[in-house]
Amino acid sequence: LGLRGVRLSVVFSDLPLMQVRAVATAAARLIKEGVDPRPEIMVPLVSITAEHVQTREVIERVIAEVSVEEGVELNIPVGTMLELPRACMVADEIAHHADFFCFGTNDLTQMTYGFSRDDVGRILETYFDKKILESDPFARLDQNGVGRLIRFAVAEGKRTRPDIKLGICGEHGGDLSSVEFCHNVGLNYVSCSPFRVPIARLAAAQARVKELGLA
Repeated sequence: LGLRGVRLSVVFSDLPLMQVRAVATAAARLIKEGVDPRPEIMVPLVSITAEHVQTREVIERVIAEVSVEEGVELNIPVGTMLELPRACMVADEIAHHADFFCFGTNDLTQMTYGFSRDDVGRILETYFDKKILESDPFARLDQNGVGRLIRFAVAEGKRTRPDIKLGICGEHGGDLSSVEFCHNVGLNYVSCSPFRVPIARLAAAQARVKELGLA
């Protein structure tokens, strides 16, 4: 909630100019040094397709400017972070303008439940004691609610763009059952805290083994 994410870029129009120029210039100079950088630019907290469209126009303009200035061809994918329920509902529209989706499950869980990660700890123990919740939805992905939004958005996004790249960004990326769910619905990659990377890799491998019928 509040003035953050893509809203900052819309309200303060110089912000994406600076951020994108920094990323594009760094990529161009690395290319000239013989390095193969592969940056991606993700527009966060989108809920309205026009937010992404207008921000992408700015991003692409800056990338093109840097490409000319540095004399280097730049191919930087621009995608959307789906972390609001409305974004999932209009994923087919957004996919027309996004090279990839990344599900920001921390915020998506907050917005779906109406919980705040800052103070939910005050009620979780009571909810566990009263059998209202069996697990912390910020630690283990809620497959029935949040997961249904993800499944719907994946299907809608692929309907528009069959080759769209799909991933998850959030602490759920380090939970075994959450990673398995994301693998099964068609997500391609996981982004999580560094200390959770080994668990995420193990979970992805286990999901693949089950998919192949080897477990």
